[in-house]
Amino acid sequence: MGCAPMAHLLWNEVMKYSASDPKWINRDRFVLSNGHACALQYTMLHLTGYNLSVENLKQFRKLGSQTPGHPESFVTSGVEVCTGPLGQGISNAVGLAVAEKHLAASFNTPGMSLFDNFTYVICGDGCLQEGVSCEASSLAGHLVLGKLIVLYDDNKITIDGFSEDVGKRYVAYGWQVLTVDDVSGGIKSLREAVNTARAETEKPTIIKISTVIGYGSPSKANSHAAHGAQLGPEDLAGTKEFYGLDPTKSFQVDDDVKAAYATSTAAGEAKKQEWDSMYAK
Repeated sequence: MGCAPMAHLLWNEVMKYSASDPKWINRDRFVLSNGHACALQYTMLHLTGYNLSVENLKQFRKLGSQTPGHPESFVTSGVEVCTGPLGQGISNAVGLAVAEKHLAASFNTPGMSLFDNFTYVICGDGCLQEGVSCEASSLAGHLVLGKLIVLYDDNKITIDGFSEDVGKRYVAYGWQVLTVDDVSGGIKSLREAVNTARAETEKPTIIKISTVIGYGSPSKANSHAAHGAQLGPEDLAGTKEFYGLDPTKSFQVDDDVKAAYATSTAAGEAKKQEWDSMYAK
């Protein structure tokens, strides 16, 4: 729930994607590096028209379902890479950004940018603690991957302890480092930071975002208890009430939410059609 504002901004305003053609080659890539939070990604895929129904969502973490406990690219349409081990997602994202830069250099011509997609990542402390992510992030800075944007969920809750200054480390890697102090009260600052990141073409960007884990939960907000355990019936009802939802309803999507994401989905399809027309030339 703490990362929901990030996902909402990306899927509703920022990213270009096509639910009708999930493999569209110039789509923006989204990688949920902290894959244990995949309920959020599955929700976004459902809202934006991918082949993921409410019944699929109800099978979350069930054997053989389309909504496994960590994202699997060979199971769920719209998932770019498998993100189980921490650090794997952000490192894969560096590879995706390398691929975009290589394709752009090979095939783009003046007036015709066939390849110009961004790669967006949501990650947490655990991903940034891993050695593989350190090496990949250093490479990203060296290769000036300006279309790589990482949204770092800085919720101050980590099981292993994490006291270093992540921002200074990423400055040393050659990244642009931005800070957003709050997303609970709105996404204006986050929107401005993402726009700044998109405008920086010579450096990858990491946005350090202060969040509250389990935001809205009466008893588990801002606590490690919200990390992996279920909220429980009473806490779940209280969370729904906090957000102004009917506590007696489950898997309910209000009409205004459906309408907002239908508009975003249509915009993505329009961008894909525009790209198809350019490619046909």
